[in-house]
Amino acid sequence: MKNVYVGNLNLSTTEEQLRTSFEVYGQVDKVNIVRDQDSGLARGFAFVEMTNDPEGEKAIAGLNGTSLEGNALNVNEARPKSPRAKSGRSRS
Repeated sequence: MKNVYVGNLNLSTTEEQLRTSFEVYGQVDKVNIVRDQDSGLARGFAFVEMTNDPEGEKAIAGLNGTSLEGNALNVNEARPKSPRAKSGRSRS
């Protein structure tokens, strides 16, 4: 499975629009537009999970720099989430 990062999204872009763009290159398992936890508004980036790596690579090559909803997309392989340090005081 290939997890793909999509940045510089227009805030009005829908998950269905992204799915349609990526399905040209292969099977899409999941589309997740990242939203602000408090407001629920889109944050301008998303993650697309594609079934197999070669199709994901084709999608990255084919969609990076292309325009969707007037914005030039930044498309590349998603990096693994790095562990965050806990904030706040420890409770002892």
